[in-house]
Amino acid sequence: MIRSLLTLMTIAALSGPALAQEDAVGVPGPIVYDGETFALAWTSNPMEDFYKQEYVPAGQTVEAYEQMFMVDVFFGGQTVEDAAATVIDSLKQRQETDPVVNFAMIENEETGELIVDFLLSDSSTETLIVEWNAYRYVPVDGGIAMFGISRRGYDDGAGDLLIALKDWRMDAIQALAGMDLPEVVVE
Repeated sequence: MIRSLLTLMTIAALSGPALAQEDAVGVPGPIVYDGETFALAWTSNPMEDFYKQEYVPAGQTVEAYEQMFMVDVFFGGQTVEDAAATVIDSLKQRQETDPVVNFAMIENEETGELIVDFLLSDSSTETLIVEWNAYRYVPVDGGIAMFGISRRGYDDGAGDLLIALKDWRMDAIQALAGMDLPEVVVE
């Protein structure tokens, strides 16, 4: 299965200890994004300076979601530019094997924030998955936070997601860019 963050840190996150529904970053949820309510479903602190939390609407799971909201927190000197570059580099590499990969970056010079907007797919199992993501990278005290939205389509729904993407993509990005973000607190 595809995980939304395409960095080595995510690989570590997936192999690290999961603490289902135990908030680690001061964002217990629920999170309301674009009129949809997302409840905390999965957390991990796989490395000392990296925390990951995933939120899904009622009735969905992190393993097979249609929509997911994510909060990742990084400490240890990484900048929003570093984090965005890591994702973009990973996507460029993925383009060699994934014909769906497409991405763009949006910069907010006033706030120092970046949004990476990207599309990818996975057909390595019997289920075709197409996934669209927007990651908003924000400087926080001592590090950065990523607030992200992910939407997936499976099998026939993958084609539906691709067709509908042009109708809702920019609104979804604007909703993320304009969202009042919760304060991240790691003790």
